[in-house]
Order: sequence, then C-alpha cells, then structure tokens
Amino acid sequence: MASPARKGGVSLPERRGHSKKENNSIISKLSQSKLVSRGKLAAGDAAFVTKKLLRSTGRAAWIAGTTFLILVVPLIIEMDREQQLNELELQQASLLGTPAMGPPPQK
Repeated sequence: MASPARKGGVSLPERRGHSKKENNSIISKLSQSKLVSRGKLAAGDAAFVTKKLLRSTGRAAWIAGTTFLILVVPLIIEMDREQQLNELELQQASLLGTPAMGPPPQK
C-alpha cells in the first residue's frame, strides 16, 4: 500500500526493488560523504563572510560619500567663488587703469 499523500502534493509510488533505506547509488554515497559536507560548510561560511564584507563595504562607501558631500563639496564651491572674485577684481583693476595687484616681489 502506498504512503498517504501529503497535503498539497502528489506522492508517487516507489520503484520496484528500491526502498528508501536501500539507496546505494554512487550519487547518494557521494552526497553523504564527509568531503561534500565539509565543502558545503566551507561554501556556506564563504557566502556568510562575503555577505558581511559587502555590507560593511557598502556602509563605508556611504560614510565616505556623505562625508565628501558635507565637507569637501562646500569647500570646492567656496574656493571657486574666491577664484572668480579675484578674477573680477583683477579685471576691474585693469579697466580702471590701476596697477594690478600681483604676487609680492620676492627678495
């Protein structure tokens, strides 16, 4: 007699001459070996470490990006503004005929 069907699925009858306890195929022996179980464990550990590394790298990138936006971008804007002001003063001085203020003479 076949085993009772599980809820939501169909149970197939077992093959003749093969019971679940007598599964001696090469694939089943190989999948139950210590080498395969250690490989699965190592792959799981590698996936865990990779996930943690990616998460921490993402956090570091977020911190670096926001720090750059908060501290460096305003500095760049202010330096550009200062450069434009210096060029404007130099242009006005040349139009009015006053000598341009250059760098101080070196001794």
